Amino acid sequence: MTSLTTHPAPPRPAVSVEELQRAWQAVQAGDFRRCPGASQRPAAPGSHESGQQTWDPHEAVLPVIGCAGSVGATTLALSLATAAAAVAADMVGGARVVECCTVTASGLAPASTAELGQHPTGWLQGTRGEVLLERSSDIFISADEMPPPTNAAAAVRLTVLDVGWELGQLLASPSWLSDRVCHADHVVAVTTATIPGLRRLEGALALLAGTPVLGAVLGPPRRRWPRGLEHSLGALSRQLDQRGAIHLVPLDRGLAVRGLDSQALPTPLLTAADHLLRCGE
Repeated sequence: MTSLTTHPAPPRPAVSVEELQRAWQAVQAGDFRRCPGASQRPAAPGSHESGQQTWDPHEAVLPVIGCAGSVGATTLALSLATAAAAVAADMVGGARVVECCTVTASGLAPASTAELGQHPTGWLQGTRGEVLLERSSDIFISADEMPPPTNAAAAVRLTVLDVGWELGQLLASPSWLSDRVCHADHVVAVTTATIPGLRRLEGALALLAGTPVLGAVLGPPRRRWPRGLEHSLGALSRQLDQRGAIHLVPLDRGLAVRGLDSQALPTPLLTAADHLLRCGE
């Protein structure tokens, strides 16, 4: 029997936050271009050329970014839209959530109480009470392939963007989504009350320099944080904390186990979302 010998690939050097920032500055300056002779992946169905898509919404837009995977960003995005719709209860469809990720990464799919089918633009739509939900129906390799959201109805006052892309990758791929993140009035950065979670928050704040950020930390009340956790806040996170822009989001064990579904969101979570909305006004 012939044995196969594998050779480990040489280790790749780590990319620092400063390098990502310089790369993003080069993208904005137009210094980064695809080589004319480089091979390109065939366009996915429904995808568009990078840089040719724009989105000019009439409503307020609030991007929600997970600093890492499975930190509750989609749940918080839905909570924010639900809280906003409750404030504008006299207007049907006063808020919506647009889940910006490839279809295989969707966490919003089970949250609808009624499915509306596929919009001609390709977005799958559903409703949950007074909140409109939109999610992708296609597979995307990067954010610049995603089509812009549908044009919201006149009654929609707030669109919450559930940004399902790693922040460094998003900012390195110019698109309508990265543009909305960089020029937002506020961005909600979601993380967990753990040492790795707070480190990821620090990295996100470095990449979002110049953009107003509200930090949302999922976990127990601050007085119950494990010893040493607060000392792991980085310099940018401490500045955010001193401005009163780090907010605690209660952890619901039921949601943590089952994920989003059609059940009502916990009241403490909606209260925290309402507080975040008021701080972002």
